Amino acid sequence: MTPDLSSLPTSSLTDEIRHALEVSLRGVDELLPQDEWVRKLTRSQASGVPLRIKLGLDPTAPDIHLGHTVVLNKLRQLQDLGHTVIFLIGDFTSTIGDPSGRNTTRPPLTRAQIEANAQTYYKQASLVLDPSKTEIRYNSEWSDPLGARGMIELAAKYTVARMMERDDFNKRFKAGQSISVHEFLYPLMQGYDSVALKSDLELGGTDQKFNLLMGRHLQQEYGQEPQCILTMPLLEGLDGIEKMSKSKNNYIGISEDANTMYAKVLSISDSLMWRWYTLLSFRSLAEIAALRAEVEAGRNPKDAKVALAREITTRFHGSAAAEAALQDFINRSKGGLPDQMPEVALALGPGGAMLGIAQILKQAGLTPSTSEGNRLIDGGGVRVDSNVVSDKGLKFGAGTYVMQVGKRKFARVTLG
Repeated sequence: MTPDLSSLPTSSLTDEIRHALEVSLRGVDELLPQDEWVRKLTRSQASGVPLRIKLGLDPTAPDIHLGHTVVLNKLRQLQDLGHTVIFLIGDFTSTIGDPSGRNTTRPPLTRAQIEANAQTYYKQASLVLDPSKTEIRYNSEWSDPLGARGMIELAAKYTVARMMERDDFNKRFKAGQSISVHEFLYPLMQGYDSVALKSDLELGGTDQKFNLLMGRHLQQEYGQEPQCILTMPLLEGLDGIEKMSKSKNNYIGISEDANTMYAKVLSISDSLMWRWYTLLSFRSLAEIAALRAEVEAGRNPKDAKVALAREITTRFHGSAAAEAALQDFINRSKGGLPDQMPEVALALGPGGAMLGIAQILKQAGLTPSTSEGNRLIDGGGVRVDSNVVSDKGLKFGAGTYVMQVGKRKFARVTLG
């Protein structure tokens, strides 16, 4: 989003507030209401009291990919402005199950699943946030003590008619699909989190807008100043078309090894690169604009992509690993082998019988099945000791071989 100052009293904005607004609006989908956020920023500057900025995440899975870090990056940017970031782990709301954007009831998680996921979730999020400046909270702190009476009182503060204005509920109702009563409790409980934390701003994806607005409504019901809301867009994956998703295999996991992460970033298109710069890079917009101008003036766009790959890999693995990943990528580009690869030991068949190439690829974890291995051989995507394999009937006896599938999968396989 480009900062829109046309409706604001620009003459009264200090340079610091202008900068804070630009940071707030960078890459966002919506910031509502913008004039209220400016007033909050101005008050914070005058009083020296930092604003309370909330992100609630349900630990529904243990792993995070770069798409998830878009909203975490925004938190970090606001954190660097001096405001208080509240990383809220929805250990209570996870037991309800968030229905946002779904056409079926989402099964709630068990307490054991929630606790296991939460442990790894914040550890990974801390690779983006500054842990020393992050307030970690769990919404069971105030949700469990609420009890049945408090839940009924909370439910009385919102109508069914308003709840049915929510797009996914409305579509499911019209389609005759079931909506459980407990699903109405989810947005109420998320909104109540904002009351308990007295948040000034809540962040979320575009699919969370209804729930974020619920926080504003409930804060007003409880006599608090309503929070502003900020929604972040969904990040396109490696294909540049679909949103980043493990199910679409177009993702980069932040726990993936440095070499894979680096190579995947370099694989994106030149046009997608600038979108990723805006949403993922910690460089200023001015730096990004200057770099883009250099590329448009004739500089090789690969230079900019290498810089982005280095920045992202450094963030999650450190500068030494990022530099090693660069050298690894150069070696592979020249037809060389990576510095490190998995070591796999496989047993020969009965009586020392040789193993077929597709069977070896599957057992070594390089392909999910022998049929996929055969398909890749047909496409020229399999190499053994740097030689392209064209014969699907090829077999190997005792010995050690370097197996390669595609550009990034390697294994040193020892048969015996």
